[in-house]
Amino acid sequence: MINEPWFVPNHVGWIEVICGGMFSGKTEELIRRAKRAYIAGQEVVVVKPAVDNRYSEDEVVSHNQSTLPGIRVNTADQIILLTSSAKVVCIDEAQFFDDRIIDVVNTLANDGKRVILAGLDMDFEGKPFEPMPQLLAIAEYVTKLHAICSESGIMAHYSQRVVENKDQVLVGEKDAYEPRARHCYRPPVDTKKGKPLPPLKLPKNHSKPENKE
Repeated sequence: MINEPWFVPNHVGWIEVICGGMFSGKTEELIRRAKRAYIAGQEVVVVKPAVDNRYSEDEVVSHNQSTLPGIRVNTADQIILLTSSAKVVCIDEAQFFDDRIIDVVNTLANDGKRVILAGLDMDFEGKPFEPMPQLLAIAEYVTKLHAICSESGIMAHYSQRVVENKDQVLVGEKDAYEPRARHCYRPPVDTKKGKPLPPLKLPKNHSKPENKE
């Protein structure tokens, strides 16, 4: 369920958290909400941690290549300085910040801002990825998204690491992670199971509708 509030008075702030595993569409959803706020005439600022340099230095980019201009920050405290005039503050990859992010987002919300965060709720070992549990606890609205398991094709909740690296923080893409369902998840590291998908094609017996005009 997507909890996207619109009934709250303009002068009231709140916190929304979008969480889930890798490839579940968290950044895609954050971008969608940010664009809707922008269309509504609200000033929006999007930030991400400096460690996330996978796609772009000055954009927030989803796995599906949706983009928004974004600001890279080294610390959570910088977010307050950069968003003083914003009505909506969007924070991607929130799990990469330290515990200061908790006080920062509370401060922003208490100042009347809508704060939208996206991040992994579990690390590659299937353990809660701090500070996300704290952010989930203080948020007014929580949305949990799921990917599709690379092995079984059903709903995936875990982020399976498929390269030999035991560091908790390993910024990677499909070369390093796969989405997995519970019964397909083998921590800490497993061999890659997913196969490249062929292009989506129409059925052979598909025909264009007749033009009756």
